[in-house]
Amino acid sequence: MLLLQLSAQHLLRLHAGGRLLPHMAARWFEFRKKEASAGEQAAWKESLVRLAEELVDAGHGGVHMFVECQPDGLDAAADVILVGTHPETKRDSLLIVELKRWDSVSATDTPGKVGVLGFKKPKKHPSAQVRLLVDHFEADSAARGLTVSYAGLTYLHNATDASVAPLLAPGIQRGAHALYFTDETREDLLEEVDDRFTRESGAPAAERLLRSLGLRNAPLLEAVALSEGTDTTFTLRGEQRTVWRDVSRAVSRVGASSEAAAGQAVFLVRGGAGTGKSAIGLQLLRHFTSLGLQARYATGSYAFDGSLRELFRKDDVLSEDQLAYFLNFVEAPEPPLDLLICDEAHRLRARSERQHWKAEQRGKQPQVDELIQAARVTIFLLDENQSLRRDEVGNSALIADAAERHGIVLDTYDLHTEFRCGGSDTYRNWVLDLLGISGEAAKPWAPDGLMHVEVVDSPEELEEIILREEHDGATARMVAGYAWPWSEPHPKTRTLHKDVRIGGWHRAWNAKGELSKYAGGEPPAKYWGVRPQGIGQVGCVYTAQGLEWDWCGVLMGDDMVWREGRWVFRKGSATDQDKETGLRETKKRGSMDPRLPADPTEFARRVQNAYHVLLTRASRATVIHSTDGPTQAYLKDLVGSVDDQGLRPTVTALSAEERFQRVIRAHAAQRGRRAKTGGKGGAAHVDQPDLFGF
Repeated sequence: MLLLQLSAQHLLRLHAGGRLLPHMAARWFEFRKKEASAGEQAAWKESLVRLAEELVDAGHGGVHMFVECQPDGLDAAADVILVGTHPETKRDSLLIVELKRWDSVSATDTPGKVGVLGFKKPKKHPSAQVRLLVDHFEADSAARGLTVSYAGLTYLHNATDASVAPLLAPGIQRGAHALYFTDETREDLLEEVDDRFTRESGAPAAERLLRSLGLRNAPLLEAVALSEGTDTTFTLRGEQRTVWRDVSRAVSRVGASSEAAAGQAVFLVRGGAGTGKSAIGLQLLRHFTSLGLQARYATGSYAFDGSLRELFRKDDVLSEDQLAYFLNFVEAPEPPLDLLICDEAHRLRARSERQHWKAEQRGKQPQVDELIQAARVTIFLLDENQSLRRDEVGNSALIADAAERHGIVLDTYDLHTEFRCGGSDTYRNWVLDLLGISGEAAKPWAPDGLMHVEVVDSPEELEEIILREEHDGATARMVAGYAWPWSEPHPKTRTLHKDVRIGGWHRAWNAKGELSKYAGGEPPAKYWGVRPQGIGQVGCVYTAQGLEWDWCGVLMGDDMVWREGRWVFRKGSATDQDKETGLRETKKRGSMDPRLPADPTEFARRVQNAYHVLLTRASRATVIHSTDGPTQAYLKDLVGSVDDQGLRPTVTALSAEERFQRVIRAHAAQRGRRAKTGGKGGAAHVDQPDLFGF
């Protein structure tokens, strides 16, 4: 559990804007499933703000505060963990702080306990809780070979030394966890802070602690790139490990069975964007491949498949031959695969077919049946809030019915923990509310230190932020709703037309098709999200689906606009491509996606899903701009203003070492790609879906 993670100065800005307490209360309810008491909220307002003010006044406003932080395996939370850099060792430094509003304490006959006015039962010495947390972190760091400075203290800011004398009496246990400070000794408290923290930003140390707590994972594709042939850096946790374990057991069990029907198993894993579905799939693929079993990874997403191919080329265990599309299993493999992983199962089609296929090549049964028949164990990874086009039929009922037809009991799992979007379930829920998917009213965004959101005034400003972050070492892309025409590249020069037009700002969509060269050096569509040359174009939902970047700029068009307290969904139209200019012009503003359903309800749902995909691609920050005036005003009202010197988490917040490692990894991936393809960057051929070029 973690309610908030911000620097002291940013926490005070959140409080000044009136958003600290509402955010804390909402997070408390989310974790505890009950309302925060008046006493709890009063403690946040008084004690938390007081500590932040002390830190800022002492010049330590950059120290990060982890508020109500409860690591897995402990029954109690730390009021605050201060995180930064130790001035002597230059390593991470953590100071666990127990905040008490007690005015006084009295001695009791019970060892280790004191009486507190207003409480019927004696209370434990605060240092007992601090000691428990310090011991936990020290043991965890020792187990992982880390060298981190730990200490703990209790701050009784309403008390004097005399009023809490029983806590300071001779014979009371002393140590790094048993420091007590009162209002009289606040200067001593600040000296302790000076001894343990530099005045630099605590952001790099905070990032490492977030990863240690399991609240921040490496972006999925970065994790694959770092795998080094044995495991990925994406650590499976909780619900994810349960799925991984059960599927692994099923593969081992059915592999030992001599009866084909008795040996089949089908799994359905449901979860929203960023809940780790693909991480599970890739871990399973790697594990069973290393054991010599036949495993394949299938998807209906052209862009996600292309991104995986880009990374698999440098992998010592995984091969491009293991990647496939859903339509590649019209003929069942013989013998069946040991494991087939079907990612983005919401993109299943009713039948496997392409326009150029002859009748005998096309699927004769539902595509889902082909996938079940292709392997002894099939696992479907599904997010029903990501289905987009009218021919995408994948849902829970479809898969359940197919399993029943084959006499197989379907094992279903639901993932809830958020790993994308900085691990911020607050942001994920905010997006669902914002788009009207959850059915709950949208609430003002309150920063939680895990995910950053801002609404900018122009596409120029959005692009400037994305380019700056990418230049400084972050992964970043611009994406947009399908609300502009899409012209074919010039047939001779291969120039991409600048179809996305907002005032005087004109940019091209990502390239279509598989051509390796375009006039401006742009990559093919399936590599747009992972190759550096893709930074200059605007990606659509079909090339963004399944991918993740540190920063994502989202342009909202006239396909979804806010009117009189509700979302309105519009269909648009465009002219044919002009023979001279090569451009298509807008005739009616709205969605230009030719594959959306005609039914108004389904049309609205698919547009909502498209923006849900786009708004959940970032792991650190989402920047939004709407071309519609009322919608832009609504978004700005919900998100509020952002001070560029304040809450924006630029990549420069990472340590110099981490930024350097990103550059090294990028070069290593490029070298590995050249080595596996003989310097040509080629890819194994596989029949690809007809997805309007994606």
